[in-house]
Amino acid sequence: MRSCAGKLQGMETTQYERAANPVRAFIAEDNAAMCERLRALIEADGAIRVVGQAQTPREAIAGILACQPDAVVLDIHLREGNGLEVIREVFPQAPQMVFVVVSSDPDPQYRRAFAQAGASVVLDKSSEFNRICEEILSACAARRSQWHEQCS
Repeated sequence: MRSCAGKLQGMETTQYERAANPVRAFIAEDNAAMCERLRALIEADGAIRVVGQAQTPREAIAGILACQPDAVVLDIHLREGNGLEVIREVFPQAPQMVFVVVSSDPDPQYRRAFAQAGASVVLDKSSEFNRICEEILSACAARRSQWHEQCS
């Protein structure tokens, strides 16, 4: 398992800097073992802190809107529904939020649908799992830069 530490946009971050201002993430994943695996990877070095978890679209929408995380790690398939419901409900209300979608289903149709709904990236759990932290940090940095420019 790889940690989230490392270079982000050419700048080396120290563990102190990461711990002082971690990215806040919410995990929406219906498989308990995968959720714990995601949490362990994401929180490995302090760059990202998990602020909530959910297994259903309804729980995810409520939790995300209540927690207002910087990023959401979202499974395509959730108990009692799917992640597309979540992103379609939350993204219009919180367009500054980053959505990193994970799936074991490599169907390009899912990737397109999530990208069109507002996902920053869609990753394959089997081959791209170790990229999750990198993608969260990169997408959050890009989103913060974008919002900073719009607000200036």
